[in-house]
Order: sequence, then structure tokens, then C-alpha cells
Amino acid sequence: MTDSPKKPPPPARPATTVLLVRPSQPGDAASALEVFMVVRHQQIDAFSGALVFPGGKLEEADGNPRLVARCGGADKISADELKFRVAGVREAFEECGILLARKPAQRAVVGAADLKGIEERWRAKLAKDEASIVDLVEAEDLELATDLMTPFAHWITPTFAPRRFDTWFFLAEAPEDQIALHDGSESVDSVWIRPQNAIDEATAGRRTLVHATTKNLELLTEAVTVAEALSQTSQRKVVTVQPWVEERDGKRFLRIPEGAGYRNLVREMPPQPVPQAGR
Repeated sequence: MTDSPKKPPPPARPATTVLLVRPSQPGDAASALEVFMVVRHQQIDAFSGALVFPGGKLEEADGNPRLVARCGGADKISADELKFRVAGVREAFEECGILLARKPAQRAVVGAADLKGIEERWRAKLAKDEASIVDLVEAEDLELATDLMTPFAHWITPTFAPRRFDTWFFLAEAPEDQIALHDGSESVDSVWIRPQNAIDEATAGRRTLVHATTKNLELLTEAVTVAEALSQTSQRKVVTVQPWVEERDGKRFLRIPEGAGYRNLVREMPPQPVPQAGR
């Protein structure tokens, strides 16, 4: 009797995550940065109940060629990366109402007054797949501020996971006069929080963080201000991280590769439950 062939891992679905940051004291660029995070709905399959950065899966329209002329800095961004940035702008708008977009030939992103109408017309439609990001930018005559999104990290879910994602993380400064708020469906709560505070609250059992979120919060703690975070991120080479499991002395450890800028490359995993008879 021969062993059955090993089942291949599920494919990793392309996704984008956005780390929106702001000074903890409004108008004070020297104050410590905060990052916007949302609590995932308990009934959502991916990261149920966890504190995460806004984000989600890519949609076909995110790579529409018509968007190239409506994306800031598109001539300096590869087509493959551009669609991940577009998805980040769209997801930030859908999940928390922040719109990184501007009128053509303007540098500043849309203000709160203009955003109110755009949100009323488009946010729910995008979330329900009744419209695409292409529809929004063309109808409102907007340019997506993809040039304000700095690549921060690239993580691929381990092959042993039942649901896998190929996720790009981008860092962006939140517009000062736009208000971020969770959508009430996929996410049920939201918070502006200092990265170390989020880690400390998870360590104390008051928050739930998935591994990739914890590691990227740790990376974000290396900067004090928004300006420092943006500068450090723009200078750091993004190295793809796909964790794997090693077993030593009867224990299992989750490892990530060197060279991506992270500390603490190894984490001990909890023991696997022992199967019980009749269950």
C-alpha cells in the first residue's frame, strides 16, 4: 500500500494592508506616532476578533489599466506593485473612511468637506461590490495618492495554514482633517494606538494579535515620529517573509528569515492538542 500524495498547500491570495500613522498630538509633528487599527468581526473567517491594520484582498479593478493615469507617481511604480497600492487606498476608504486621493494637479489630498459627499456616494457601494475604484475616481475626477504609500513589508502566509495570503504592507500618513472610523461590518471597533502599547496590551491578554501584525508593530516601534517612520521605511529594503516551522527537542518553533529588519526571528509555538479517542 503506497502513501497518498501530499496535498499541495492552498494558494496565497494577493492582499494589501495599510499602516495609517499620525502624530499622537494633533499638529505636533514631534510627538510620538500612533497607528490606526481595527478589531475584526468575530464571524469573519480571517483573523476573527484580532486587532489588525486595515486591509483586504485585491480586486480585479485594482489593476485596471485606466487607473495608471489616475495614480500619483505611477511612472515610478511597477504595474504589479501599483495594483497593491490601489487596493490599499480602496481598502482604507472602505474600512475606515480615509481616502488618500486628490484632485488632479493638486498636492493635498481631499479635505473633510469634500470627503463627506464622496463617502456618502461611494463607500457603501464599494464595500458591497456595487461599484469599483475605477468608477469612483472617474466619476469624482480624482487621482489616487499612491505616491504617498511607502512599501513597509511583504508577508506570505505559511504553507501549513488553511487560508493563505500574499500581503504587501504599506505605510502612509493619515490626512490630518480626515476622521478614521471602523466600518461596523468587517470590523467592529477601532483605535489609534502607539505600537508598543498594542504589543503590551496583547502580552497582557487584553488584545489578540496575529504573528505578522506583532512583528510589524515591533518594526514600527523603531521610529518615534511619523517623519522618522516614513524615512526609515523608505530606506529599508523590503524582504519577503514566509514563516516556517522547525522542531527541536520535541518543541515547535515558528521562524522568519533574516535580513527583513525584524528582531526575535524565532517564536515558540504552543503544543499541539493530543487527539482523544472517539473525537
